Order: sequence, then C-alpha cells, then structure tokens
Amino acid sequence: MSGAKLLQGKVVVVTGAATGIGRAIAEEMSKQGAKVAINYYPGRDKEIAEMKRDIPDLLAVPGDISKPETSEHLVAEVVKKFGELNVFVSNAGICKFEEFTNVSPELFRKTVAINLGGCYFATQAAAKQMIKQGKGGSIIGISSISALVGGSHQTHYTPTKAGILSLMQSEACALGQYNIRCNALLPGTIATQLNTEDLADPEKKHYMESRTPLGRIGVTSDMAGPAVFLASDLSSFVTGAQLLVDGGMYVNLQ
Repeated sequence: MSGAKLLQGKVVVVTGAATGIGRAIAEEMSKQGAKVAINYYPGRDKEIAEMKRDIPDLLAVPGDISKPETSEHLVAEVVKKFGELNVFVSNAGICKFEEFTNVSPELFRKTVAINLGGCYFATQAAAKQMIKQGKGGSIIGISSISALVGGSHQTHYTPTKAGILSLMQSEACALGQYNIRCNALLPGTIATQLNTEDLADPEKKHYMESRTPLGRIGVTSDMAGPAVFLASDLSSFVTGAQLLVDGGMYVNLQ
C-alpha cells in the first residue's frame, strides 16, 4: 500500500474551490490521483491560474452556485471533459457575521440560497449523473460545527449548515439503493478568508484556541484528509455520517 494513491482513476468535483477549504480539498484529491474539476465564483482568475500550475488538467467552471442551472452546467462540462463523475464535494458557502436583530431579509435569503440551496441543487445534479452511470459514487457536504451549536452572530448561517447535515442524511437514504454514499464534514474553527477579520482580534483568537483540546485553530489542509477518506473506497460502508473536524472543540464543554 506504500505510495498508493487513494483516488486514482476517480473524477472529483469541488464547488467553491478557488480558495480556502475547497481549494485545499481539490489540491489534495489531485495529489491522490483524481482528475479534478472545480466550481468558483467569477472574478478569481489569479487563484485559478495558481491552481492550474499545480493541477495542469484542472477543469475550472465559473458560476453562481445559488442558481440551479450553474450546477447542471458544471456537471455537463465535467462529463464532457472527463467522461464521468465519481465524487462530488459541495463546499461553496458564505458567512457574514451579523447581529441577529440586524440581519436583513436580503442577507438571510442570500445565505440560504448559496449555502443550502446551492448544496441541494448541486448534489442533485451530481446524483442524477451518478445514477445514470450506474457505478455508485460519493457525495460530501461541507457542513459545520455550527450545525450542532448556536452562534449569536450566525443566526442566518447556522440553520444552513444544519440543513446541509440533514440533507446529507436524507440523501444517504434516497441514494443508497444506487450505492451512492452521502456524508457530511463538520469543520470547527478553520482559518479561511471567511473569518480573517474575526480571528484578527487577538482575544477572540486566543479564546478559540483555548476552547480546542488540540490547542490550535485549524488550517484548510486539516479538512483535506477527511474529505479524501470519504471520497475513497476506504469508506465504502460509510453513509449518512457526520465527521467533526474541529480539534475536539465540540466535546470540550468544561
């Protein structure tokens, strides 16, 4: 098994993958032998150019994931280039911290449309293709520790992540007959562009580190290994599961 690539021969799609967790997952899956396609929001030309230097055959398809037609187009482009689709990682999402009483209808609708609606229609499009192929597959929804706990500045965000967790559980029930596995990854505090401003506060950063038994804030590469596991055949009997990647934060109540 030494040197074996866990995703050799698989075609993987990751949404919202120009930066952050999505990018780390896409790059690691490429290292593990997968052919990789990504979705990204338009305007990330610099990041896409950087990724293509590391992944020469990368398929990068721009689009607003909140629109169902974006996912349909993404899957069609993947099949056109690579012939099939084996693994789909729904990662795209936004998180704008805001006081509950200040959350506007526009911010609420946008957050739900991108985070939950985007995941729903993207994984639906992927599932249709996997069913058509008849070879099974793996669908991974990037949820959050916020699916399990509240956040005073995340009242519009936490329900979307709880929704993704629930969606993966229900999709596991719906798609098991096709040998399509559906699981959720729940990151804790991971340093990304979404929380740069929040973690710039030294007191807040120290507090988050002290809440974590492993004593540090996560980095995007911490998410890549668990994603590879759920994408690979090593997890062939794992579906409907939730995997916390949080350094132990969730269980550290005392």
